[in-house]
Amino acid sequence: MRLLSVLAAGLSLLAGTARAETPTDGLRLVVLGTGTPNADPDRSGPALAVIHVGRPFIVDAGAGVVRRAAAAERAGEPALAPEKLDRVFLTHLHSDHTLGLADLIFTPWVLERETPLAVFGPPGTRKMVRHLRDAYRQDIDLRLHGLQPSTPEGWKTDVTEISNAGRIFEESGLSVEAIAVPHGEWKYAYGYKFSAGGETIVISGDTAKSATIIDAARGADILVHEVISARGLEKRSPEWRAYHHAYHTTTTELAEIAMEAQPKLLVLYHQLYEGGHKNPDGDKGLIEEIRAAGYDGEIVSAKDLDVFEP
Repeated sequence: MRLLSVLAAGLSLLAGTARAETPTDGLRLVVLGTGTPNADPDRSGPALAVIHVGRPFIVDAGAGVVRRAAAAERAGEPALAPEKLDRVFLTHLHSDHTLGLADLIFTPWVLERETPLAVFGPPGTRKMVRHLRDAYRQDIDLRLHGLQPSTPEGWKTDVTEISNAGRIFEESGLSVEAIAVPHGEWKYAYGYKFSAGGETIVISGDTAKSATIIDAARGADILVHEVISARGLEKRSPEWRAYHHAYHTTTTELAEIAMEAQPKLLVLYHQLYEGGHKNPDGDKGLIEEIRAAGYDGEIVSAKDLDVFEP
């Protein structure tokens, strides 16, 4: 299991990191955004890319998603060129996970995407997408019928709403399963499991401790899981503690999940730190809390533009 790169100073790769020139049947994970609703300038809104045979599959569309993908392309990930962004899987419809959806619909089109954006998400996704297209109707009409050259189909969307867990997508040896997860009062929230070439990547989405994630992640090559500091949560008000316990997974609970599921690599994202997003030692602290709770497997607390391969 390898962390292939960290994009330092926005664009520079760690020395010696190589990129595969030829697409393989395996999977590749690019972390586009690890953020939360906190306005952390170093972390874009939650978004991940799973790459398979040179095609990107985006999970969630947090703020800044297309520019983060463009930064990854510049750093050596050609599958994340903006015009190639044509699939997105939404875990749920919270604003921090969907603020970049209009960006994902329209920016790649302006940059010459030729096909509609395929959008998979919970019930309510179709309505959200329709409202976004209505909001940008003048922009669409001018780009289609004005002086600017444009592709005729790239602004469109093809929405698939997911009402039940299970396999929702198959293509070229890749399968994607939706995993129902508990996320507070949301009726529908999902994680996703990507499988291809004998490799698996499981993405939790936003969730409280979930037995379905444990089952999906047993022996997975990579489990990407949200997390909140248990130490930090104890310092919050009773109201905030009740909220976060219903919506998110503490470091202590995540240790329990990982000890049972035994993924080859645990990747933390959507991190809520002790002391908030300005805590400079937050990543180290989260890992220390998980270790203290008994998990001794491989862990990385991800930063934007980290790249992993099984």
